[in-house]
Amino acid sequence: MSGKTSYLAGHSAEDAVARDYERRGHACLALRWRGTRGELDLVCSDGEGVIVVEVKQAPDFDRALAHLTPAQLARIHATAEEFAATLPTGNLTEMRLDVALVNGLGRIEILENFWA
Repeated sequence: MSGKTSYLAGHSAEDAVARDYERRGHACLALRWRGTRGELDLVCSDGEGVIVVEVKQAPDFDRALAHLTPAQLARIHATAEEFAATLPTGNLTEMRLDVALVNGLGRIEILENFWA
């Protein structure tokens, strides 16, 4: 896949995951939120807390998950802390990380509370 095709496929996957979370009753607070430490693909409301969603797209779910590295997880954690600081309850905000895997057929698999 070319760089531009991969970029567009990633954005399409993020948009599809955002629609999936909204269908399940979660308000989308931010899509592709950029802070000084990195970018969060999606942030949704979960009652009083938030769900940070990292979207990974590949031909199959296993390859999508394999694209998530320990360095990326560290960046996501740091960026999530930065996002939380913008909220009224700051870093006391309840947060969870979900990983949304999107396969080549556009199917979505959610791994909830990935940073347990």
